[in-house]
Amino acid sequence: MRKRSRYKLLTYFAGAGLITFVVTLVLNNTIRLSMPKKTPTPKELYDVISPSTYRFILNQPELCLKKSPFLVLMIPVTLKDTEARTAVRRTWGQYGLIPHVTILHLFVVGQPAQSDPLLQEHLEKESKEYGDIIQMDFVDSYHNLTIKTMMIMNWIATFCQDAQYAMKIDADIFLNVHYLVDYLHGQGESSRKDYITGSVISDASPHRDSFNKWYISEDLYSDTWYPPYLSGAAYVFSTDLARKISWASRFVRPIPLEDVYVGLCLHVLGVKPAYATRFLGLRNLFEVRRLKYERCTFAKCIIVNGFNPQNLLRIWHDFQKSYNTC
Repeated sequence: MRKRSRYKLLTYFAGAGLITFVVTLVLNNTIRLSMPKKTPTPKELYDVISPSTYRFILNQPELCLKKSPFLVLMIPVTLKDTEARTAVRRTWGQYGLIPHVTILHLFVVGQPAQSDPLLQEHLEKESKEYGDIIQMDFVDSYHNLTIKTMMIMNWIATFCQDAQYAMKIDADIFLNVHYLVDYLHGQGESSRKDYITGSVISDASPHRDSFNKWYISEDLYSDTWYPPYLSGAAYVFSTDLARKISWASRFVRPIPLEDVYVGLCLHVLGVKPAYATRFLGLRNLFEVRRLKYERCTFAKCIIVNGFNPQNLLRIWHDFQKSYNTC
């Protein structure tokens, strides 16, 4: 009886194992078959955002080789944003802000639609003095922000892939550098690969009104909803994603909404943006609303949106004096 029972038990386990194997195989094949095929974007469309289409006017290819940074801040600005660049250098972009943590900043610039030799000369002098400007020969405009963002990704992937993190951040943002560094250290190894965080937008649909600033025609994007993406005001990512997003752009048709476009590239990669929140998700650390300055409120955020250069300088001076007392 014991032998017969043991035989029945072994037969049962063998059958269960075979069923599990077959089910797993079928599910894996089903998932593989259901994954969308990646169709390369036609060359004439991909060339719009391809790095090979444009050339550097100003570059800093040696910057990361000399520093081995923890974080690289990539700041899109225009030729005429001299005050904004100065304000960033004197506030959250200043070198040596956190001891033993190397943080670099770079301003990313295109060219104006109408040539301005005087401003261009001033920019080149700035570049020689500070060594923090990258310029390429695409037309700098709101609708070309997708091109500028892909140039940022390509620069990180080409010249700064050994940095741990990169951050795309607008010049009119208040950045709490100490909080950001502490937050990234707290994420541990899980944030070193396929990681991107910021203010996640997960329920957006295309605007079909042609008078809307964010209008997207059905010809450009036919789906009803966008995949999750991050507000373009500021987001942080592990530097391995720069190369992967650049690769994914070969399969995503260009649209003039850079934050949505990065979300579409992440969707191709199967990477989900991470929410940066505290207190059970009730507080967004990437505050994209325009908040009135209050030191202790700002001390509990990574970013706050919407400051002109004068206001940024003013609040930074007050914030640095005693933010750690909050």
